[in-house]
Amino acid sequence: MTQPDLRPATPRRRGWITALGLGLLGAAAAWTWVATQSAAAPVLHPDDPDVVRRGHALYATHCASCHGKNLAGQPEWRRRRADGRLPAPPHDATGHTWHHPTAQLLQLTLDGPAAVVGGDYQSDMPGFRGTLDEVDALAVLSYIKSTWPAEIRERHDVIESRHAH
Repeated sequence: MTQPDLRPATPRRRGWITALGLGLLGAAAAWTWVATQSAAAPVLHPDDPDVVRRGHALYATHCASCHGKNLAGQPEWRRRRADGRLPAPPHDATGHTWHHPTAQLLQLTLDGPAAVVGGDYQSDMPGFRGTLDEVDALAVLSYIKSTWPAEIRERHDVIESRHAH
């Protein structure tokens, strides 16, 4: 069995110990920075024409068949159908989309309502993770927000500020 080296630290040894300590400290700082960056709240860009144009195209492809070409939703969207499910709600100013913070809207889009509501909630809306990435989903949500009147956009901004990290 080898005995530990109990000799006093030499300047060379102290250098290695200091370098190791600084390296570990730097690694911890880098990890903390990455963790806080990935936890940053998602941001919409309803005033960026390129993002809105991309979001509009993605909406037309993936969302309009249920939520309507003009974001009007399905008829009687607040009344459950015979199967117990709600029709697709509108995403225009008459709906409730703007009542939710962006992070929740993003989760609804990517993972579906059941992932947000929990339990055995049933919905016709699938999660789009795997079809859309986070950037695409935020582009769709940016397009939707771009269509809201200024007053509704401002109200959504207030909701968003209450949920900021």
